[in-house]
Amino acid sequence: MKHLLLLLVLLVLSAAGRAQDARTLFVHQPDSVLPLLTPVNRADCVDFIDSRMRAVVTNRLGGKSEMTHLTPRYVRLQLTPKSTWQMRLLDAGDSARVICTVTTVYGPAPDSRVRFYDTRWRALPTAEYLPAVPAPGDFLLPVPDSAFAYRLRDGLRQAARPFLRADLSAGEGDTLTFSLGTSPLLEKETAEELRPFLRRSIALPWRQGRFSAP
Repeated sequence: MKHLLLLLVLLVLSAAGRAQDARTLFVHQPDSVLPLLTPVNRADCVDFIDSRMRAVVTNRLGGKSEMTHLTPRYVRLQLTPKSTWQMRLLDAGDSARVICTVTTVYGPAPDSRVRFYDTRWRALPTAEYLPAVPAPGDFLLPVPDSAFAYRLRDGLRQAARPFLRADLSAGEGDTLTFSLGTSPLLEKETAEELRPFLRRSIALPWRQGRFSAP
């Protein structure tokens, strides 16, 4: 009887460990999180990757979607020719974990939406895990000439709204990296003037259960 109980405990612990794996969470997510893919689509993507095949499936709209990355903690999909989806499993203290997803649409400029879930795919408040998103002015490098700096900041404000692309780290280290995509409404001359004085990206490391400024 003791051996049987020990075996049952080990099986439960093993199942719990698998449930914390990105592939298992991806396959068993509710359709509302990623409505373009069916449950069969998601399972097929993982099977194709495991078989070292190109993980291309026909999605609900009849188009092609492809899983391009799959690790124990990270997933990336090319949902359509102009949209991507990323997922990363993050440690949130003790044995708790948080799922972060990033959906990016490449329209006139890339535009991302970041969301957070627990491991049962219940939505979590974004502000709790991402207190602040970089503002366009944060991408401006130090400029000695204050008058010129003011003109550059004014150029950034010409955009109707900031376009930010977000990317989760695929390898070691948990980071969320933002890149600034200038608006198509920005005048070409202003965009050229801005380019040498803009940071290419701003990386926010995951520390103490949230993404925060380095």
